[in-house]
Amino acid sequence: MSTIAENIAKVGVRIREAAQASQRDFSSIGLLAVSKTKPAEAIREAHAAGLHDFGENYLQEALDKQTQLADLPLTWHFIGPIQSNKTRPIAEHFAWVHSVDRLKIAERLSAQRPGELPPLNICLQVNVSGEASKSGCQPEELAELAQAVTQLPNLRLRGLMTIPEPTDDVTAQRAAFARLRALRDGLNLDLDTLSMGMSHDLEAAIAEGATWVRIGTALFGERDYSKT
Repeated sequence: MSTIAENIAKVGVRIREAAQASQRDFSSIGLLAVSKTKPAEAIREAHAAGLHDFGENYLQEALDKQTQLADLPLTWHFIGPIQSNKTRPIAEHFAWVHSVDRLKIAERLSAQRPGELPPLNICLQVNVSGEASKSGCQPEELAELAQAVTQLPNLRLRGLMTIPEPTDDVTAQRAAFARLRALRDGLNLDLDTLSMGMSHDLEAAIAEGATWVRIGTALFGERDYSKT
């Protein structure tokens, strides 16, 4: 059974090879370790192997791990759906939020961000596949939302995020990611981030410009949701 360090090395090779194939700078692509349902010990092991950025979907689980790992210099990203009553602890305890899909949530995050902390890095989640079950604003709503978020004082709009419909068709994978890139570029804002691509499609995402790939299973193994 592969260790987390071995898995990190394998994923690093995949990212490097995908970057080379797309003539991109390897260092421009961040590896965000998705650690939801995984114990703090797994995050500690991943940090020892060189990772610093960790993504969590479930707030209370994330806060518990942050307490257990307070001795480590980790950067925490919230990547799950956001309920209005959960915005304050997210604003207080995370450096990035990838899953903002409506203005009400952005306004609450800005108002509740502690003044002693730097602005909260924000990605707007876009539902590029039109799936009813997926979070994310509709593409036609994006421009208005983005403009409004840029006016909020304690947020820094960095870019866009998506979770497209799963498929093994690489052409379809790339088309979804290309749509997100086109949406970002069409905003004519100074945005440097595309959060897209997971364990099964990171190569397609990198080919279309991903700057964060969100990798869980390929690093930590299958998730056990009975523990959430």
